[in-house]
Amino acid sequence: MGKSNRKVPGLNASSTADISFILLIFFLITTSMDTDTGLTRRLPEWDPNAEEQEVKIKERNIMTVQVNKNNEIFVKNGVINRVIEVEELKDIAKEFIDNPDDNPLLPMKEEYDVPGFRVVITTMKHVISLQTDRDTNYEVYFKVQNELSKAYNELRDVWCRQVLGKSWKLCNDDERAFAKAMYPSKISEAEPKTYGTAQ
Repeated sequence: MGKSNRKVPGLNASSTADISFILLIFFLITTSMDTDTGLTRRLPEWDPNAEEQEVKIKERNIMTVQVNKNNEIFVKNGVINRVIEVEELKDIAKEFIDNPDDNPLLPMKEEYDVPGFRVVITTMKHVISLQTDRDTNYEVYFKVQNELSKAYNELRDVWCRQVLGKSWKLCNDDERAFAKAMYPSKISEAEPKTYGTAQ
């Protein structure tokens, strides 16, 4: 009896690409990816002709926020001079920035012409000096930055409600620019140094 040369039927692979594509989409949708966290900051444009100038700031206009290697937060301004919890920072910053009672130990209130709006009285010359240690935990640093940003945002929102009759979220770009001019973000960050325990 002779051997029969039967051909084995080939595997139909026409739908393999479709199945692979569907599986790929499934895994892309269901997989969570780690995202980098960061802070949005707009840096001033570089001016090659600019010269360094020493700016003298009155002591009452400066609030120092120091975060040491133990992640302790030390705040110093005309009213406060102690270690605080991060949750206290927002309200302390709001009082410093706004100086609602015109406290002579807090930033000086002056008239300022908001372009396109009107003359307002605000603490235009205030500065929050943020200083961190080289060993400061990033999470604590971000929390501090977040609390300072919240302070500015809440002050702007209250101003929009009182002066413009609507919340920050409902304001248009021009109105938001007025609120930002009323409460300009003035956070100065020094190069990280090595600090001991909070003073």
